Amino acid sequence: MHWRTRLVQPQTLARGGFASLAVPTHRGSTVLFERQADVADDWRHRDKGYTYGLYGTPTALELGARVGQLEGALHTFVVPGGQAAIALVYLALCGAGSHALVPHSAYGPNKEMAAGMLKRLGIEVEAYDPLIGAGIAALIRPNTALVWTESPGSVTMEVQDVPAICEAAHARGVPVALDNTYAAGVLFDAFAHGVDISIQALTKYVGGHSDLLLGSVSVRDAAYKDRVGDTFKQLGLAVSPDDCSLALRGLQTLGLRLERLEASALEIARWLAGQPGIATVLHPALPSCPGHETWKRDFSGSASVFSVLFDDRHSARQIEAFVDALRLFKIGMSWGGVTSLALVYPALERPGRDYAGRLVRLNVGLEECADLKADLAQALTAMEQAR
Repeated sequence: MHWRTRLVQPQTLARGGFASLAVPTHRGSTVLFERQADVADDWRHRDKGYTYGLYGTPTALELGARVGQLEGALHTFVVPGGQAAIALVYLALCGAGSHALVPHSAYGPNKEMAAGMLKRLGIEVEAYDPLIGAGIAALIRPNTALVWTESPGSVTMEVQDVPAICEAAHARGVPVALDNTYAAGVLFDAFAHGVDISIQALTKYVGGHSDLLLGSVSVRDAAYKDRVGDTFKQLGLAVSPDDCSLALRGLQTLGLRLERLEASALEIARWLAGQPGIATVLHPALPSCPGHETWKRDFSGSASVFSVLFDDRHSARQIEAFVDALRLFKIGMSWGGVTSLALVYPALERPGRDYAGRLVRLNVGLEECADLKADLAQALTAMEQAR
């Protein structure tokens, strides 16, 4: 055999049997078959075997299986990000002429998709009060194909009565999806509380270090597995095995990180609640948060992200000065990583509420609480001096 041919089609020369604690990172698009009769193009790896790298290498499938095991799911699909997970659910369950419901407090790009692409496709998405509970029954129509929940809600942190919403929706034959990113799939048991499909931005707590983009869609039964899976295949939602490898590593420390993040965020939230100029601290574990009693009933813990509403004697410019003065808290979107973050929401839309640029979302990282309090204190001083 010519040396150039050997370069293209090498034999494996290294000894086998390498046992490692790390999951191997399998990169590949083409899957080889023993016989022509074995060739298939199907995402159902468990039944059909591997057919094409687009549907996931063993690295991605291992990540999906481990996330699904944590959530108690029948099957978990790994997708390129949290927004891809949201899109996959919408496009799997909704079609032209259908109607969906989404809480006002949902992740902003979810609502942007509703007003943009989904509207162009003839799918009507109606926003509802996140605290509506069983009252959602009055909003369900004959063509309602999906009810979205997100608990706690993005930025304003409302905790939804997910079991009541599920009961009302299921009575009308409507599936319920939950954005369960805040709970990392473990602080709230989505399927035990009646949810049909649970999504996460694995970018946040599972990744844990602000260096990857991934999402997951977990389903409770075979009917949703097939429906989501067929749409997953048609959309070509391939993921990087390298990112999956990082997420698998993140899972190993998720328990420790969540424990530390919860304790630190609660300490910072309680400290801020006692500072002058703070109107409300929106942390699900504090009574000041809408839906706090529901959180106590349904959740096993809290996470790293919460919001602070400054009182109305402060201007939007002062709030911006507060964020700009922070040193340890970096200005940035996303959350769930090891670094503390802050972001002001100057144009937050919530029916009946005008936050007037006075709402700041904080993500508490793994820094020492004493240092974070000192940083917040000096920024509060800088805010008072700004005019």
